[in-house]
Amino acid sequence: MNEEFTPRPEDHFTFGLWTVGNPGRDPFGHEVRPQLDPVESVHRLAELGAYGVNFHDDDLVPPGSSAAERDAIVARFRAALDQTGLRVPMATTNLFSRPVFKDGAFTANDPEVRRFALRKTFRAIDLGAELGAETYVMWGGREGVEADAAKDARVALDRYKEAVDLCCEHIRDRGHGLRIALEPKPNEPRGDLFLPTVGHALAFINELEWPDMVGLNPEFAHETMSGLSFHHGVAQALWHDKLFHIDLNAQRIGKFDQDFRFGSEGIRDAFYTVRLLEDAGWEGMRHFDAHPYRTEDPEGVWDFARGCMRSYLILKAKAERMRSDPEIQAALRAAQADRLAEPTGTLAEIRASSPDEPTLATQGYAHERLDQLVTELLMGVR
Repeated sequence: MNEEFTPRPEDHFTFGLWTVGNPGRDPFGHEVRPQLDPVESVHRLAELGAYGVNFHDDDLVPPGSSAAERDAIVARFRAALDQTGLRVPMATTNLFSRPVFKDGAFTANDPEVRRFALRKTFRAIDLGAELGAETYVMWGGREGVEADAAKDARVALDRYKEAVDLCCEHIRDRGHGLRIALEPKPNEPRGDLFLPTVGHALAFINELEWPDMVGLNPEFAHETMSGLSFHHGVAQALWHDKLFHIDLNAQRIGKFDQDFRFGSEGIRDAFYTVRLLEDAGWEGMRHFDAHPYRTEDPEGVWDFARGCMRSYLILKAKAERMRSDPEIQAALRAAQADRLAEPTGTLAEIRASSPDEPTLATQGYAHERLDQLVTELLMGVR
């Protein structure tokens, strides 16, 4: 195995307990793998070179646990973290599995359901902060609708804003220092989800009480499901200084949320995402929110985790090669890629200019050559 692509903690790769611990259940079939002990996940991920592990509240502490049981579970988990050096950079809350959330959590019509969801979230925020998390991811898996007559989307957004503001207030009141990252998704499990894309979420953040505390957690699969470019969405989040976290996986356009191993589908968008993150010098976690194939036995889970990290490192090496490849660099100059950074000019300069439209209209930009060279780079012949 090429040592160049062996993961190390400094690569900042993280996995959720729900990813490696996914038992292979789907809407048409039962579990194919036994439940995985969170402590085993910690040890195995550390052996593979991961930096950290993330969790939903229910991933770590089963619903219905007593206070004593909760404390014992957390103490055992913390001991595993201390033994391995793994960190908990992010925590989140499951507000989608239990029957009480059938009409939503923060946007449920029943105020009692909303209060229940917020109390559950406050406890999860406290648990994440207790274990050192710096980011709280908020995915509204049930915040949506199938029957539009039953829910006014404008009022639902009022309630969504109210909930996020209350979570921010809780964080500030407890002095946790956490930031919230909203995770957009267009649909599934609801027919239409609120805050379906990066753009929707960015606009929503502007209306919050503490917008500086809230950013984004874009996911490859979620943007790709509806045919959008993931790396463009990530670039938009970076441009707004709102990329607080990121979920890396793989997805085919128009399919259900596949959550495949990173790099197994959409390799070009995956490459440009890695290149973007590395060129931007983004210091956040490279989190893999993906699931092993249902075909895998327990050992295949670790092949999956290793594959996610290796694919990122391989694409990172490809991005470095692109920067040094003389033909690609010449093609970039022919495309005038570097000139995009030039300011267009002041109002006075533009009014006084006289661009030669016929000449400008006939020039080529060598995109075909450039694109082919990048294709050859990804195909391993450069």
